[in-house]
Amino acid sequence: MADQVISDRIVVSRDVVHGKPRIAGTRIMVYQVLDLLAAGKTPAEVISPDYFPDLTLDDVRACIAYAN
Repeated sequence: MADQVISDRIVVSRDVVHGKPRIAGTRIMVYQVLDLLAAGKTPAEVISPDYFPDLTLDDVRACIAYAN
């Protein structure tokens, strides 16, 4: 099944991470990023080597936009 494109950075694939919205090209789910932000982490911390260094600030912004 092809990816369902939600935005230029958020996609859903039934066969990848149980069909949860994720960052395109990764297996990182949107809710993982949002949970870190809700826990008080800054976008810079989210993309740091401690969490998701493969993401960009634009990816984090896309997750926030998806949640709204």
